[in-house]
Amino acid sequence: MIEAADKPAASRLAALHAAAFERPWSAEEIEKLFDNQALFALVCRAPEPVGFILAWAAAGEAEVLTLAVAPEARRQGRGGALVVAACAAAVVRGAGAIYLEVAEDNFAAHALYAKLGFTEAGRRAGYYGDGASAVVMRRTLPM
Repeated sequence: MIEAADKPAASRLAALHAAAFERPWSAEEIEKLFDNQALFALVCRAPEPVGFILAWAAAGEAEVLTLAVAPEARRQGRGGALVVAACAAAVVRGAGAIYLEVAEDNFAAHALYAKLGFTEAGRRAGYYGDGASAVVMRRTLPM
């Protein structure tokens, strides 16, 4: 089940982010994002939270800030379901396109996003703190 998440869920979202990434975002960093009215968050429960997506929509476009799925819950369609739900939420908020950045060596994520209709729109050299480049991907909405 996918449902909306709010600022009080920041600690739980941070724990999921820590399970999914080597350099996770803190609860405080996630809480601060909720101060922006353009932000929306969705969580996937099975029945406990196993993944989430943070995105925002403004001025006719949306951006995925992060997508995190616990390692034990991967390859079960949950990440894709969260992206599809975020695209629908972005459409409701008036977005005609959605963007995201993904590490150039994150092949599983590239495959997921391509399957969902995202295409490469550019690159950001050295985008990540370790010097890795980001691939900017875009999808026209609605899905």
